[in-house]
Amino acid sequence: MAVTVVIPTTLRLFTEHRSEIELEGRTVGEILGLLSEEYPETKKALFDEEGQLRAFINVFVNDENIRDLKEFDTEVKDGDEIILIPAIAGGSGVESVIGDRKGEKLTNDEINRYSRHLLLQEIGVKGQKRLKAAKVLIVGAGGLGTPLAQYLAAAGVGTIGIIDNDEVEESNLQRQVMHGTRDIGRPKVASAKDSIRQINPLVKVETYNMRLTAENAESIISEYDVVADASDNYPTRYLVNDTCVLLGKPDVFGAMYQFEGQVSVYYAKEGPCFRCMYPAPPPAGLVPSCAMGGVVGVLPGVIGTLQANEVIKLIVGGGKNLIGRVVTFDAWNLKWRELKIHKNDNCPLCGKKRTITEIEDFDYEDFCGLTQQKEEEAEVEGIEPKELKRRIDEGEKITIVDVREPHERAIAKFPDAIVIPIGQLERRQKELDTSVDTVFVCKEDKRSILAVNTLREAGYTGPLYNLKGGTNAWAREVDKDFPIY
Repeated sequence: MAVTVVIPTTLRLFTEHRSEIELEGRTVGEILGLLSEEYPETKKALFDEEGQLRAFINVFVNDENIRDLKEFDTEVKDGDEIILIPAIAGGSGVESVIGDRKGEKLTNDEINRYSRHLLLQEIGVKGQKRLKAAKVLIVGAGGLGTPLAQYLAAAGVGTIGIIDNDEVEESNLQRQVMHGTRDIGRPKVASAKDSIRQINPLVKVETYNMRLTAENAESIISEYDVVADASDNYPTRYLVNDTCVLLGKPDVFGAMYQFEGQVSVYYAKEGPCFRCMYPAPPPAGLVPSCAMGGVVGVLPGVIGTLQANEVIKLIVGGGKNLIGRVVTFDAWNLKWRELKIHKNDNCPLCGKKRTITEIEDFDYEDFCGLTQQKEEEAEVEGIEPKELKRRIDEGEKITIVDVREPHERAIAKFPDAIVIPIGQLERRQKELDTSVDTVFVCKEDKRSILAVNTLREAGYTGPLYNLKGGTNAWAREVDKDFPIY
């Protein structure tokens, strides 16, 4: 049976960047086994040490999760698709999440401003008054938070809260169109508030120039009707989900990487939560972030606008929302997929035997592997950019290995470096001289630390270092002509 395995962008590092692979087999287990044989690096990404599918990976046959079928024994037929859906970051309409709470009477100015909504039978005056009465919290004022805030403000959501502790950087401007050049260096929440006022001065904006933490999440989220998760890290995603479940709030989820995005609504009152879909995050460092892998500028506009659409439907009531469904979008190949997700009875948060009942008692950094990652990073010996430059200038025998992707090296080549992708390190380790110091370089030193640990696990005995701060630190401290990206 010829079956197509669809490889998401985050895992294509292990399949020589192929997006689809055709294999022949009778069951999902057989197909994944063949995939691991053809591309051995995928085995480590997909399966843990016990050979079990990693909890951050979902496998679908067409639109059904194999967890809801026969797991690896699920039979496939000619022409089927096996779709791998990692964490990156069917349902019908529900009643309005704000219940019967009614907004104040619309003024003539509001009737004029929102007239295109009022002409829609599905929204009308009643729905617009609900939007006016609603309070929505946006977690993150970056790529996804930008279109979310803009369209919710334009739609007339009465109160918009925005939480983010970052400042606007020049590299944000390629996609975060709410911010402008003059905002560089300003808190993102301040820039976002100014933009919302320009769009709709009738909207009340609450800003929180801080991180969402286990200590403040409940007090902040409890003030809102809907939460839109526009964050960019796993601890925050699980924290948002858990707080929403415990407080009975819907979590309108969006995530993106390079050319791919996901949108869903996790609402434990009506369907599954985020933990039902992803019981555990990927090991720290395995799945790269947008900061490392990039993102096409229009993608957050598409995904964030879809999130705004889901928020509006939840407030107004009605429509076919994404509770129990996840929509994936591949912008480069212009492909949409809709996949069904179901409540997991074994979910520790919303299942039948709940073990997570307090947010403050849960260590999100440890759960997401960040504690271990920090320990591993501390164990990896680093070399400062100026020290590396000194050793190069003095002619010391040293091996520099660039583990960046080819398109990154096209931006700027690192001097005197050989190229070995991380996925090839284990089988190419004999190319390195164990008697010579080897220094790994990448953009921000995360992948170089992963490279050191990969070789150590493979039994390499020579001295290994990572360039502290990566090529960006090299550009700041050593070579001002080397671009920061």
